[in-house]
This record gives sequence, structure tokens and C-alpha cells, in this order.
Amino acid sequence: MSEVINLVRSNILALLPYSSARDEHTGAAELYLDANENPFGNLNRYPDPYQNELRKKIGELKSVPIDNIFLGNGSDEAIDLLIRIFCTPGKDKIITFSPTYGMYKVSAGINDIDVVEIPLGEQTFQPPSDAVEKIKAVADAKILFLCSPNNPTGNSLNNILEIADAFSGITVVDEAYIDFCTNESFTKQIAARPRMVVLQTLSKAYGLAACRIGIAIAGREIISLLNKVKPPYNISLPSQQAALLALQDQESFRHHLDIILEQKKIVGSALTKLSIVEKVFESDANFFLIKLKVDANLLYDYLVENGIIIRNRNAVIQNCIRITIGTEKENNRLIETLKNYNGK
Repeated sequence: MSEVINLVRSNILALLPYSSARDEHTGAAELYLDANENPFGNLNRYPDPYQNELRKKIGELKSVPIDNIFLGNGSDEAIDLLIRIFCTPGKDKIITFSPTYGMYKVSAGINDIDVVEIPLGEQTFQPPSDAVEKIKAVADAKILFLCSPNNPTGNSLNNILEIADAFSGITVVDEAYIDFCTNESFTKQIAARPRMVVLQTLSKAYGLAACRIGIAIAGREIISLLNKVKPPYNISLPSQQAALLALQDQESFRHHLDIILEQKKIVGSALTKLSIVEKVFESDANFFLIKLKVDANLLYDYLVENGIIIRNRNAVIQNCIRITIGTEKENNRLIETLKNYNGK
């Protein structure tokens, strides 16, 4: 058995996947009377269950073979499926570096999987110097989640390959914010590392959060397992079509990305000058984590009263808020509103 198959739950290996009508026949036909569809309407036919056209386009843009790409109903579906494939409920564990994206813990909880949280450095938000030793000390750990750039801190993590190579299970590198920075994607590491999965998304830089298109890039064994356990039609036809249109318009994508990055510089500079701000943390994403000199809860309430919603991260990182970069008009309104804050 391969090093990937050795990690898979035995019931998943034995699972006979659901065979949909579109699995049993691919290609064009004159009559479709196989899937109990309504013959009337514009959206009456089931979509391609494997999103081949969309995966092909994504593969071209990211220089990844189509067989190494899985598309999910957001990255959240891929996270959940990976836990279901590799982690036995009530027995296995996952590892995260906290604070990080909350769905790793939620998906683990739904699947009755314990989470071992290794704290990031308080000021740097980097893995500790003894991260490898801490990981190796965790028994029954099947999946390690590394979010880079990290949410909610915004920074890229150091030593990812060293940590991944020291871990004997599946390493998931979540690159939801990769388009906002100059980092090289870890997708280039997939061929040499069959136990690595890279997650990306069209929700952020491509502006398709409503379409729920998550991308998992991995070796063929893992992609095959994801396709084996996913629901038959997990991404709707309108979502697939909207994603294709967005991916084909790279000029608009680059234009909007440039605007966001330019506004990020302006907002970051303005935030550092505010008397209520203690620190604006370095960010490789489209948001800033900000430590306040005033009470984060009171400031959050003040902004809500003024029609502005940010993210209060006080429960996760003491007295911190997270602010996403908006349009120039939105950002200007935010900064002016913060300047007028007189609370404690």
C-alpha cells in the first residue's frame, strides 16, 4: 500500500461510491431520460458532477494537471471530506497552529475528532521553534492544517516544508489568500509530496464568495478519494458558469486585485496613525489584524451603530479586531469613523 492509502479509514477504502446518471454516461445525446429530471426549464439538467470544464481552466491558470484538482462547495467541503476520509471518529486527531481558521475545529468537532492546538508566537504569529517536536509528540494525529497566509492574523507561516516533512500524516496547506501576496504556492510541492494537499478558493481574490468554489490540489490518490466520498452534484451549474466567466476575464481580475492592494497600503498607513491603535500586524492577505489601545468590544459596537461591520477578534486574540479592505469609498468612511471615536 502507498503512504496515502495506509492513512485512509478502512470503511472509506471499502466504500462503493454513489454512481449518478452522469457517471454512467458522459458526452452529448439527443434525449436525456436517465436522471428523472424535469424535461422543462433552463436549469432542469444536473450539472457535470466533476466540473471538467472548470477544472481544466483552473489547471491551465495554475499549471496543474486536471487529475490533481478537486472542486468543492467552498474549501469547507474539502476540509470536511479530508477529515472524514482520514480520521476515525473518537480515535484520531488533527493538529492546528492557533489562532487560525475556525472551520478546521468545527469540522473536526462534527466528525468527533479531537483537535490539538499548538499556539503561534504571541507577537510573530509564527510556529514555535520546537514545532516539529510538538507535532511528533501527538499520537494518532492524521491531519495537520497550516493556513498561510493565516486567518485571522494575516501573516504567512515560516518553515512549512520542514514541518510538513516531519509529519507522518496528511498536511493541508490552506492558501485561501495566496493571490494577495507574492508567495510561491505550495502546489509545486505536490508531485514530490503525496501526503500534501493545497487548498485555494475563488471566494477571495476572484470575488466569487457567493458561488462557493473551493479548490483542493493534491496527488491523484487523494483527489480520487475526495471524488469517491463527495455528494454527486456538489457544485451547481450557475456557480460553474460564473466561475468560468471570471477565470476567463483575467484583465478584470488583475485590475481589481491591484486596486485592493493599493488600498491596502493606504488603509494600513492610515490605521497606524490612529491614536486608538496599538499595532497593525503585517499582512499578506486582504485584511489587517489590529491590536487596540481601547476596548475592542466597545469599538465594535460603535462601528455597528455607524453602519460599519468589521470582525471582532477579541475572543480569539485579546483586544484585536480584523478589518477587510473594501473600496476606496468604504475605506475612507471607515477611517473617518475611527478618527471620530471618543470611547474608551
